[in-house]
Amino acid sequence: MEKVRTNEYWPVYVFPPGDTILETIEAIGMTRDQLAHRMGVPEDHINEVIKGKAVLTEDIVLKLEVVLGIDASFWRNLEHMYRRYS
Repeated sequence: MEKVRTNEYWPVYVFPPGDTILETIEAIGMTRDQLAHRMGVPEDHINEVIKGKAVLTEDIVLKLEVVLGIDASFWRNLEHMYRRYS
């Protein structure tokens, strides 16, 4: 009997979506508290997201899309990869 080969993707390194959020807001000159205010969420929650402790919910990815102009599917994808492979 032949052994079945499977191709699986296992990244060497994954990072929390919060790293990208932080890089993005720093690049555009926005602070964490400004992001939280524009999204209508507590600053504590944004800090937890940036640290990778809080999950990016559908509500949060949609708000990120509106405030940062980056498609919600991008944020969903980052979250999925981080949670699956970390």
